[in-house]
Amino acid sequence: MTNTKGKRRGTCYMFSKPFRKHGVVPLATYMRIYKKGDIVDIKGMGTVQKGMPHKCYHGKTGRVYNVTQHAVGIVVNEQVKHSKSRDSFLKLVKENDQKKKEAKEKGTWVQLKPACPTQRSTLCENQWKGA
Repeated sequence: MTNTKGKRRGTCYMFSKPFRKHGVVPLATYMRIYKKGDIVDIKGMGTVQKGMPHKCYHGKTGRVYNVTQHAVGIVVNEQVKHSKSRDSFLKLVKENDQKKKEAKEKGTWVQLKPACPTQRSTLCENQWKGA
């Protein structure tokens, strides 16, 4: 048992299902529509071994360039889900546009950069010892 080199070595937690989520995969997973240009996160499911991505691709984000009946062309046939990374960015852009519009009507300047935390606090060593 020294230095094993299998395909699924070290994936005990990576491909495992959460508590009480084992069993049949919901049909909605297979009914999702992927189009060219979609940004997706690659995530393998341990319940379906066929078409699983290699462990090195798990958690990576990519762009769809080819869609066939049985596969999504990113690098190879990965089991993927739509990425939510761009949604938060688009929401921020809409909020900034709204702020700019309101400031232009009022004739004022508005700060669009994210604000830093204002309060500072220090922890002393004796605070930890007393707890």
